Amino acid sequence: MVRPLPSVSLLCAALLTASVASAQQTTPPRTATPPATSAQAPLSTADLRALAEAQIAIAAVLDSSGAQLAQVKNKTVDAQKEMQQRRQESVTRALSKHGLTVKEFERRRFLVSTDSRMRFQLDSMVAGLTGQPIPGRVAVTASPAATAPVTMTVLALSYVGTRYLDTPENASLVGIGTTEAKVAAQHAGFMMRSPENLQALQMHAGHVLHAIDPLTMPAAKAPGKGYGLKRALATMIEFAEFAGQHASATAKDKQRASDVIAAAQSTRKRADAVIALAKRIQSATAAADAAKLAGELQSLCEELVAGSDVNHDGRIVAGNGEGGLQQVTAALAAG
Repeated sequence: MVRPLPSVSLLCAALLTASVASAQQTTPPRTATPPATSAQAPLSTADLRALAEAQIAIAAVLDSSGAQLAQVKNKTVDAQKEMQQRRQESVTRALSKHGLTVKEFERRRFLVSTDSRMRFQLDSMVAGLTGQPIPGRVAVTASPAATAPVTMTVLALSYVGTRYLDTPENASLVGIGTTEAKVAAQHAGFMMRSPENLQALQMHAGHVLHAIDPLTMPAAKAPGKGYGLKRALATMIEFAEFAGQHASATAKDKQRASDVIAAAQSTRKRADAVIALAKRIQSATAAADAAKLAGELQSLCEELVAGSDVNHDGRIVAGNGEGGLQQVTAALAAG
């Protein structure tokens, strides 16, 4: 039976365990994060390809050595030490074969872990080389009539509208964004129930901030999913840009991606305005001053999902600064 390829995080952890075991005896400990100068260097398609091939090779090494380490005859201290050394040598050879050192492998993995677009490209390459589904996706069998080519453009847009890897319950980016936006609107509405209570107004303003961007208002216990609308929008735009620019994109795909980007960008501007307004409420010293801003905050929060008829023509479109998350969903469905 073919074992599934280890996940990126598990693969890195296993590699580092093997690497550090021998390296610690000869070199001082290094920090986990590469220097800022190297972390800024972009990875080319060729760099990512080498990384994907090395990752697969290392997975095979770790899988094989792990099975040997688990054998009863190899449970002695000396045997374990010898096999750990062999594994380290095998990992080094596998990396060298693809023109990489352990340090360079770590650097590239770090870059991929901090850039969702590169991560998507790497995962797609690994999936193409191994024939396994991209992490976070389930391979399904479609009827012949329903079969359609699955391109990288289609996969990128599916992260926006169907299912994503790093969201709670693997919700789509527009799905988790909508959930967080509705939490923000709900708590902005709660503020209108107690306009004379400054403490309550400021508490709910904090809840709004947490739903929009948990980094601006960390909280152990707060409503929402803890993912944040801003994070969802930023990743959504990255994948839509990738989808629209990829060679596999059709004219219709490019239009869908363009509409997604336009609606997501206008939503992000509103989210920034929500943050600024909520912070003003938090800094207010009188309930009357905070309450005056609460109504405006509620309206802005509702526009995160519904969008806004900026030019008053009776309809809300993805572009012209009007689109909200509903227009993102509509753009995806237009395919």
